[in-house]
Amino acid sequence: MTLKKAFSFLAFFSISIISFDGYSQKQSPKGSLFIIGGGIRSQKLINKMIETANFLPNDYIVVLPMATQEPDTAFKYIDLQFKAATDKKVINLDFDSISVNDSQKLSLLYSAKLIYIPGGDQNRFMNVVLNTKVYDAIHFAYQNGSTIAGTSAGAAVMSKYMITGKQLQGDTTYKETFNKLWKNNTEFQEGLGLLDSVIIDQHFIKRSRYNRLISALEAKPNFDCIGIDESTALIVHQNTASISGESQVIKFSNMETDGLTGDEKLIKFKDVKMSIYTNGDKFVIK
Repeated sequence: MTLKKAFSFLAFFSISIISFDGYSQKQSPKGSLFIIGGGIRSQKLINKMIETANFLPNDYIVVLPMATQEPDTAFKYIDLQFKAATDKKVINLDFDSISVNDSQKLSLLYSAKLIYIPGGDQNRFMNVVLNTKVYDAIHFAYQNGSTIAGTSAGAAVMSKYMITGKQLQGDTTYKETFNKLWKNNTEFQEGLGLLDSVIIDQHFIKRSRYNRLISALEAKPNFDCIGIDESTALIVHQNTASISGESQVIKFSNMETDGLTGDEKLIKFKDVKMSIYTNGDKFVIK
């Protein structure tokens, strides 16, 4: 972006902040989500991300590394993969509590064609972003045709209700999955809400997170709960999801509990829809 273009955008950017909340939730997003379940990112998967972004000549990529404790390292590795796939400029925007109001950095984020969120701790990311202009800029970009991508923690933040990984009942020591199927055991925090009727879990098959996602479904039975395995991406455009990568995506939905009585502590249901998808498959998403 030239200096003249950057400052021209600032005027538009200022108006956009005011108008964003009024219309963004009423329109179907023009952009896409590219949600990776963590693990090794093959170059083929990165190439698919670049293809999904559908760049025009002056477009560029922004990396938001706030989930990780080593933002420079996270940027270094994804930058190498992007450079192997495209000649587009890659910009590292490591926001903190002060720079979330930096107008020049925000203007770059608003007009990025691809925004990528590396892994780390999803809670750390949202602690920086929630209720800020960075949050607004991500939504604005998505509404207006940008691709929002993320892996691991960067996948978890896509949901409106974000799984933190903490259990609320019994032994609350962090574990890769839940050790009990107990009611009211899932802690949620507010995520980016780019998916407002879907809950995402990551590293899904590798870390056997079935108990965790079933617990999330019990807590939010009207949501689709989707587990994405490592080295695999869920690509969302409007109401269509497709799969790319080496492993699988598992969806739990339509839990039925009518007529069941008894123990109020343990999860139980008599029916649930479970679907398993692999590379190339498509399905309708809520």
